[in-house]
Amino acid sequence: MKRTMGGLHRLMMLLMILVLLGLIAYLGVIGMLVWKERHLPPAEEYDAIVVLGAQVKPDGSPSVQLQWRLDAAYDAWEARNVPVVVCGAQGGDEPAPEAYVMRDVLLSKGIPSQQVLTDAESYNTRQNIRHAARLLADTGASKVLIVTSDYHLPRAMAIAADEGLDATGLPSPTKPEYWLKNHAREALAWIKYGAQKYLRLPLE
Repeated sequence: MKRTMGGLHRLMMLLMILVLLGLIAYLGVIGMLVWKERHLPPAEEYDAIVVLGAQVKPDGSPSVQLQWRLDAAYDAWEARNVPVVVCGAQGGDEPAPEAYVMRDVLLSKGIPSQQVLTDAESYNTRQNIRHAARLLADTGASKVLIVTSDYHLPRAMAIAADEGLDATGLPSPTKPEYWLKNHAREALAWIKYGAQKYLRLPLE
């Protein structure tokens, strides 16, 4: 009985150590993410803009986060009148595909319809990048500006590089009260990204 209890105690200690190491590693990923956010290269020359989708509200209007991405994209378009790709499929609780809502907002701001390309079929960041690259293939664009929220941009840029896309980035702000939630979720996304890239795990 004592031997059994001793083995159980060692097992519990091992599990606690593994949990602690996992927590330390997770916090390390959050720290890496924050560092990457604060050391983004400046937006350089670009001849196309790719805007990544975010939540659409039940009334069909963009969430604050999505609106801020669109505002940043419009400012970038005003600086250079180049093609804009809007990306995002329809989530289960959304009344329309994110890309359609994004397109309508940009058209209402004055961007000509022929300059707005729509990808309403992508459900994650890698699909966003791949589909945008296909849409831009016939435009002659050689360097794209990726527009997304600040916490999301480092991973979007990493995926763009993986896909062979020559890209620069423009971050949009997020609400301070959602900082912890956004970074906690994005850290998990980085862990998944690392598992896909380095361990070749089929997690997409």
